Amino acid sequence: MLTSRFVLVALVAIIFANKLVSAHEYNGGWNYAHATFYGGADASGTMQGACGYGNLYSEGYGTNTAALSTALFNSGATCGACFEIKCVDDPQWCLPGSPSIVVTATNFCPPNYALPNDNGGWCNPPREHFDMAVPAFEQIGIWKAGIVPVQYRRVACVKEGGIRFTINGNYYFYLILITNVGGDGVVANVKVKGSNTGWLTLSRNWGQNWQCNTILKGHALSFRVTSNGGRTVTSYNVVPSEWQFGQTFEGNQF
Repeated sequence: MLTSRFVLVALVAIIFANKLVSAHEYNGGWNYAHATFYGGADASGTMQGACGYGNLYSEGYGTNTAALSTALFNSGATCGACFEIKCVDDPQWCLPGSPSIVVTATNFCPPNYALPNDNGGWCNPPREHFDMAVPAFEQIGIWKAGIVPVQYRRVACVKEGGIRFTINGNYYFYLILITNVGGDGVVANVKVKGSNTGWLTLSRNWGQNWQCNTILKGHALSFRVTSNGGRTVTSYNVVPSEWQFGQTFEGNQF
């Protein structure tokens, strides 16, 4: 009996995991979810989100952004992904013709277990939900609705310029913020190389902040970024040896 229960739990876990993978599939089919909005009419309340991008205006993300529920956020691993979203099946609140919009995942929509999943706890697991910046939401639906049914799919991210690397931290601890990632949008692996080192693999600290504990001050730095789609782009000596903390450097793009 115990073995049967274990097998049943394992099967449920596998099914749920496969559902998450399909929800994140790049260039896949349409999936159903719901969308709400936050951050005010100018989207100022969407800044400083859980992906670590900071000022979304200056980082190039603008107001076409969304916070993802737990089922989609994947502990920050989905930060930077681009989703095409359209309001469906609600003629009263969807804009005529169900126009779509492409948003970038820049934040986390936390669960609210004090409310039921279908009445206020919109971002509770296992719901797939987008809490969109107000200007983005208003391109697909009427804000008075509060919440609308949507279809979504992963699409390519189109960015201007190269991948940006912002170096924060201190002499012994480096935190590299990676922004403006095109193509898949999602960073799966990052390596850095100093003037006199081999390639060092960084670890995800939070969001798109990647951690390095090797002292690299005074080194010219190269970066190798791999997307979750398996593509890799290398930016050699993109950071000069006289770099300072807080500076941002632009490398190659997917």
